[in-house]
Amino acid sequence: MLLQAAARLVVAPLARLLYRPVVTGRDNVPARGPVILAANHLSVIDSVVIPLVAPRPVAFLAKAEYFRRPGLRGWLTRACLTGIDAVPVPRGTHRAARAALDVALGVLADGRAFGIHPEGSRSRDGRLYRGRTGVAWLALASGAPVVPVAVLGTDRIQPVGARLPGIGRVTVRFGAPLHFVPPPSGSAGQVRRAVTDEIMAAIRELSGQEAAEGYNELSSPTP
Repeated sequence: MLLQAAARLVVAPLARLLYRPVVTGRDNVPARGPVILAANHLSVIDSVVIPLVAPRPVAFLAKAEYFRRPGLRGWLTRACLTGIDAVPVPRGTHRAARAALDVALGVLADGRAFGIHPEGSRSRDGRLYRGRTGVAWLALASGAPVVPVAVLGTDRIQPVGARLPGIGRVTVRFGAPLHFVPPPSGSAGQVRRAVTDEIMAAIRELSGQEAAEGYNELSSPTP
């Protein structure tokens, strides 16, 4: 808790000074209760930027190995991740992916805000790729509203392959909450696909990105 408070009181003002973020729609994020923030994904720093400018703490998933790095660098990494409310999860297998969704569902059950990138991996060409349906599963299973989020400019600050971020301006737009109720009948897979597509359309409207027809090549296609 102390690290989270320090991140918001110290790191957030410093980030605002360096990156001069343009933030709109913060009032669209409910002040309390479970909420899913579904964002596009252009850079590794997206999941750091969003918690720093959001009106409340936002938990993102982070690779568990980041929390196990040795030495001073490892300690700093753990401190930063803990400070932005990151949640460690294993990655790389179907079982791990399901475990990650279960962890996310637990965050929402606690009445917290959870952030997710439905594309799965960072876009290498700036286009918005088809969303994976885990975001819909979370929304339907938890009943939490989904706030679409567009992050712009982070790909110029820390493009793919860059070890450290540079300096530049970031724009973050929070859209109007979307509410989904499971229908009384119909294919669960079709419902999750439709919900995901609606969320991605809302993100695209905020970001202005060109839509890619398929999945990000680094993401596993999910129905």
